[in-house]
Amino acid sequence: MATDATDVRGPVRTFAEDYGLLVVAGLFAVLGVVGIALYVFGDTAYAQRLLERYGLLALFFVFVLEGAMLLYFAPSEGLVPAAVAVLARTAGGYDLPAVAAILLVAVLGATAGQTALFLLAKRGGREWLLDRPWFRVDEAQMDRFGAMFDRFGLLAVPLSNTLLFTRGMLTVPAGVAGMETKRFVPLSALGTLSFEVLLAAAAMGVLELL
Repeated sequence: MATDATDVRGPVRTFAEDYGLLVVAGLFAVLGVVGIALYVFGDTAYAQRLLERYGLLALFFVFVLEGAMLLYFAPSEGLVPAAVAVLARTAGGYDLPAVAAILLVAVLGATAGQTALFLLAKRGGREWLLDRPWFRVDEAQMDRFGAMFDRFGLLAVPLSNTLLFTRGMLTVPAGVAGMETKRFVPLSALGTLSFEVLLAAAAMGVLELL
């Protein structure tokens, strides 16, 4: 039985080892083209129009771009506040289940995008990424955030995702360092959740009451 199970898993593992990098890189190329196209043909209110038309589905896709560091057409810090305003505001205040759904979709989308970038960094390596035209982080930034990861270790992933100007920047150093995927995913999600909860609270005026 063990031999049969190994035989069944063998082709899948072989495909992943031989072509996994190409598949993920191809996905990033497509996402990069989409992100650039949205930037070229959209404007600063484009993300809000997407939310009005497609709701949570649009939010998920945009957050995949955000997590993969391919969001060109809208500031990441404005996504959840815009979604709260468009999808959760009611005449009597805010629909809390809708806010919770927005946060869930944001975390799932951003984590999916960051995990894809993490796996690409893990398999492709630092120099391979620096040579990609859609990768917007330069060598100096890679060195700086790599040093941050070396200093703080696993804790750097959720901390960086919680802060405005470092969101996602530890994804690549974590992948290059060979961090376990099963550790990266929950830490990435935790950091994104804390960041988006703060943004949602600010959008709803909760922080002003503290």
